[in-house]
Amino acid sequence: MWGLYIGLSDNEKKKLRQGFTTGTAAAATVKAALVYLFSGQAPGSVKINLLNGQTLEILVDSVSSCNDFVRAVVVKDAGDDPDITHRARIGAVVGLTDDPGTVLITGGQGVGVVTKPGLEVPPGEPAINQGPRKMIREAALQVLHQYNANFGVSAEIFVENGEVLAEKTLNRRLGIEGGLSILGTTGLVKPLSHEAYTATIRSALSVARACGCEHVVLTTGRRSERFSQNFFTDLYNEHPEAFIQIGDFFGMSMECLAEHKIPNATLAVFFGKALKMAQGFVHTHAAKSDLTMDWLTEVVKKETGNTDLTRKVLTANTARHAFGMVWPDYPEVLENVGAAMIRSAEKFCPAPCRFRAVIYDFQGTVAFDSHRRF
Repeated sequence: MWGLYIGLSDNEKKKLRQGFTTGTAAAATVKAALVYLFSGQAPGSVKINLLNGQTLEILVDSVSSCNDFVRAVVVKDAGDDPDITHRARIGAVVGLTDDPGTVLITGGQGVGVVTKPGLEVPPGEPAINQGPRKMIREAALQVLHQYNANFGVSAEIFVENGEVLAEKTLNRRLGIEGGLSILGTTGLVKPLSHEAYTATIRSALSVARACGCEHVVLTTGRRSERFSQNFFTDLYNEHPEAFIQIGDFFGMSMECLAEHKIPNATLAVFFGKALKMAQGFVHTHAAKSDLTMDWLTEVVKKETGNTDLTRKVLTANTARHAFGMVWPDYPEVLENVGAAMIRSAEKFCPAPCRFRAVIYDFQGTVAFDSHRRF
């Protein structure tokens, strides 16, 4: 989803609608439930103070009472940058306690539990990050103050069908079991911001380091990751969290390696992404293909001196097309690309890290490995 809007004009991008995070939705459900508890009226919407200082009015889907508790639900709206949680039904079961001014936040059905170190929340706790917890507390205390209520609040956050939705995320890889995470750094979802994906990369590297990984394998998608898990079998059996999909976020991921002081990293990719990394693109989306083929043509010319091959590569339709021209007959071309990948990674990583470059063919065979000569 992170590349969905590449190529839109500036005017089109300005029209894209912002959404709100799962954390904002959770805070809204708690506030709605408390308003109902004190007023007896189900609010159609509630205003939530976001973490960036803004205020956002959130529609409330339903509010109902059950004995001494109130259950409220909000339908999450991710705007024009939808992810797996878009239209998810996020709710809270809320009650009052005799501990004035306190807000006890727990996780219910569909909210994951943290099982590995390295995340914002320690193992054993529900996967509700600190930002959303702050928003929930503030929303609850606002209502207590509004009604001059000398009570505390208990709020059990849940996500309907959260266990099923979580199977479509990388939560299990991060050590979050049984459901979704309640997230949000500002409270808003900004189209084209890629915030959710980059946050996942940061969390994955943090978990890997906290689990004792001295070596991580960075891939750009599911296929390259699957091939890497087969190639680095021993590492995968010992540390499955060492395998991290970085998508197109090459430069940012190298910076994160330095932040977490990870000493060894393998970049395991297909030829097209390898070319983008070799050229030092911060973001390796499919754009700039003409520049990529021009660069590869110069490499072929320098490494092979083959005029006919150089001309064919220059007119190749895609990187995949060009790959079939240079491999396996011209391994020196891949050696040049792999060496350039490592130089680019070192440039973006402001801390010592030993890099290894692996390039797969499109059936998953290793065409180049900087740790061995072909």
